[in-house]
Amino acid sequence: QVQLVESGGGLVQAGDSLRLSCADSGRTFSDYAMGWFRQAPGKEREIVGAIDWSPGSTFYADSVKGRFAISRDSAKNTMYLQMNSLKPEDTGVYYCAADVQPRRWIGLPTRLRDFGSWGHGTQVTVSS
Repeated sequence: QVQLVESGGGLVQAGDSLRLSCADSGRTFSDYAMGWFRQAPGKEREIVGAIDWSPGSTFYADSVKGRFAISRDSAKNTMYLQMNSLKPEDTGVYYCAADVQPRRWIGLPTRLRDFGSWGHGTQVTVSS
């Protein structure tokens, strides 16, 4: 059974950095594109970024481009989200997710429905 577990969230001040981790078990991790989403109170879940199953291709939402970076370590079955220059508007619950299909050949998954497995989320709070 697939299980995704996020960690690394917390309370930080604006301008600080955090690194989130997403540990994946129960699958061939390296066969699946992965993504990070976030959800602020009262708002819809939105994509933060995604990384291809064959590392090298990434996607970032405009709001985080240049500040956040996604990476993955297949040896550890873990994906990371490095968040720098955090802003109060980055506050929310951050979720990691796995593509619904292995070895997607065309493009990166970026829509909610492209992802079939989800973690339970980790809270990130950025104070001003």
